[in-house]
Amino acid sequence: MLHKFEFRRQVMHILLGIIIVALYSYSIINPLMILILLIVGVFLSFLSTRFEIPVISWFLKKFERRKVKKTFPGKGVFFYLLGVFLVMLIFNKNTALAAITILALGDGISHIIGRYFGKTKTFLSRYKLIEGSIAGFVASSVGASLFVSPWKAIIASAVAMTVELVELKISEETVDDNLVVPLVAAAMIYILDKVHLVI
Repeated sequence: MLHKFEFRRQVMHILLGIIIVALYSYSIINPLMILILLIVGVFLSFLSTRFEIPVISWFLKKFERRKVKKTFPGKGVFFYLLGVFLVMLIFNKNTALAAITILALGDGISHIIGRYFGKTKTFLSRYKLIEGSIAGFVASSVGASLFVSPWKAIIASAVAMTVELVELKISEETVDDNLVVPLVAAAMIYILDKVHLVI
């Protein structure tokens, strides 16, 4: 049952990213719309700790982990959209699209492959498996290369997927990788642009 739940979460993770990339690439959405979604989401999250909200409650039941549901319902989606908003706001469109693709494919596929086919633990994390990280790296590299050059996509994916293995903490709180992965990927692409790396 737990496997089915986590698989469902990661499929939603991938689909959400693909939808955002498609809408943003055709300028159907913009950073302001994502910001509005974030504000509405925080309000709904607060209400969800006290009331059963139609539709929202169904999504939380299907996709939210129990331990988070009581304290911060929709936490994963909040940080996902926050990461998306920040890369849209800070970086150029193609860089943002590549970073969101790395978040969607790299993070989602690494969890699925790692859970079902992974056997080898990494030295950076007790919970992440090498097979999943490699699959996530390959998928995100291919996806990101639709928006930036292949070598930038490969380097950004490699760095982002490596960072994804590490649990970053601030005051004992783990920083959500939905926020870290797109920012690291976009920053890497930006740096490669600035140093005029010939690729």
